[in-house]
Amino acid sequence: MILERVTMDNIRIGITLGDPAGVGAETVIKIFRDARMFDMGTFVLYGASKAMSFYKSKVEDAAEVACNIVRSAAEAAPRKLNLVECAKGDMRINAGEPSAEYGAVAVESLRRAAADLKAGHLDVLVTAPINKNSMDEAGFGSVGHTEFLAEQFGGRPLMLMCSEIMRVGLATIHLPVAEVAAALSEELIVERIAQLEKSLREDFGVRKPRIAVLALNPHAGDGGLLGREEQEIISPAIVKAYEGGTLAFGPFAADGFFAAGTFKKYDAVLAMYHDQGLAPFKTLTPNGVNVTTNLSVVRTSPDHGVAYDIAGKGVADESSMRNAIYMALDIYRSRQREAEYAANPLKHYERERGGRDMSVKDIKELKAES
Repeated sequence: MILERVTMDNIRIGITLGDPAGVGAETVIKIFRDARMFDMGTFVLYGASKAMSFYKSKVEDAAEVACNIVRSAAEAAPRKLNLVECAKGDMRINAGEPSAEYGAVAVESLRRAAADLKAGHLDVLVTAPINKNSMDEAGFGSVGHTEFLAEQFGGRPLMLMCSEIMRVGLATIHLPVAEVAAALSEELIVERIAQLEKSLREDFGVRKPRIAVLALNPHAGDGGLLGREEQEIISPAIVKAYEGGTLAFGPFAADGFFAAGTFKKYDAVLAMYHDQGLAPFKTLTPNGVNVTTNLSVVRTSPDHGVAYDIAGKGVADESSMRNAIYMALDIYRSRQREAEYAANPLKHYERERGGRDMSVKDIKELKAES
């Protein structure tokens, strides 16, 4: 098996600008005031050129940020900020004011980017925040980015929030709280633990990750007094995963787990529902990144929303969006390394052993480890 060598300058990064009334375009403009970004690869934006022009006028020192209009990523030029026009007609930008028209642009942006990703014209995708209601009014038909990409590329995605100090995956994703308990099952949690372990290994290079699993109920159910999901579903799933070779632990009561800093002892945490994981994550780790794992493609996003209250004021913080770009590139290269390792494990094992010739003993040790 021969793998294509992908260098920094030939990775193709797609970026959807999200809702034209939100802060997506503004954060992108701020990022590309630094021309060194182009050293990382070829960039293709998907959105409205009107939005880029409007927000550029709101950002200081953005005079040099110019878009090169292309029909698809196949035409993208290196060291230019390429843009696929996704708006129809002469659209007016009203910052902070959602509309079905803006939702339609966000829908078209995502669909065009997904098409280029499918066609092999992009290597990774970074998505700016969207307004789900506006997109629904425009006939989107999916709950959000995660669900749409699952429909396009197959697989059962895992939502994983990442920062320098923690990673938090979700057993259930965009689900009403009233439906969470009924949606949990031993099979689901075992699957989520396996997905999380696979992502930590392939996307982040953690060879033998330690995973903490949170309880659903207060005080981890208090021995069944506050709910039996821990005893009947979550604990059996953890035991099954552990017996299968995964270093999974828990269930931990969520409040004390984060308050005591226990999360620092683990490579990732599996939360049972959206806010259980995201509330402490966003509180403790500003400028984090949302990663959609367990798909054949790489997709990341900033961990904030459209921020209508500050859109168009030139004060949006671009840090999370920049981190999302960096992480997409890191994950892509990590997957390349993992694929190369899988294609020739003996070669890599030899290198890790100091570059010497492998003995029969070494080969036996390798087989025992695999």
